[in-house]
Amino acid sequence: MGHLKVHGNLLSPATQRVFVCLHEKNLDYQFINVDFSTSEHKSPPFLAFNPFGQVPAFEDGDLKLFESRAITMHIVYVYADSGITPLVSKEIEKKAVEGVWMEVEKHQFEPIILKLDWELVMKPVLGMEADAAVVAENEKKLAAVLDVYEARLKESKYLGGECFTLADLHHLPNLHNMLGTQMKKHFESRPHVKAWCDEILARPAWKKVVDMQEPEWKRLAEMEKH
Repeated sequence: MGHLKVHGNLLSPATQRVFVCLHEKNLDYQFINVDFSTSEHKSPPFLAFNPFGQVPAFEDGDLKLFESRAITMHIVYVYADSGITPLVSKEIEKKAVEGVWMEVEKHQFEPIILKLDWELVMKPVLGMEADAAVVAENEKKLAAVLDVYEARLKESKYLGGECFTLADLHHLPNLHNMLGTQMKKHFESRPHVKAWCDEILARPAWKKVVDMQEPEWKRLAEMEKH
């Protein structure tokens, strides 16, 4: 395949999902920032990459992809021999279990987190007040989902089994954001969930992505002051 390019935004969890996968695979790539403040993601040039106007978009030579989880799947299969972690099992049965937990992340975990992220992470940065009713409703939903995670992680070290895979990796951006909020207590009060969070958030590939975000958070904070 060809030169890798990621079109996205440093503070977008979906873009971060692609970044961490590329870092796990030790792959070089070019980052092209998509400026939300000018609605660049809704402009004709970007819509040629993703007709839904959402980040990230991805180029691998002539191949163009969108949807972060599809991009990470492409990376792990096409670049299977890169990096030290396969991120996906070779055995069909294990692959199916990993697929279950990838679907859980997408359909059960992230919809709740996106609402909480807007209320607890983005609104304060933008000088807005969180909606307490929305937070309370989704906090209750999060606790129920984390009860399921706690039961699963009693059985295996990672969601997909005994190895770190995309089923875990896909959670990283949203986990990081939530652990910086009052929701942290729900992750830390469940010992197996806490151990899992500690383990995967300490991965060097994720730390690189966190370092990438810092200047952008500082820039937003400065803008809010003025």
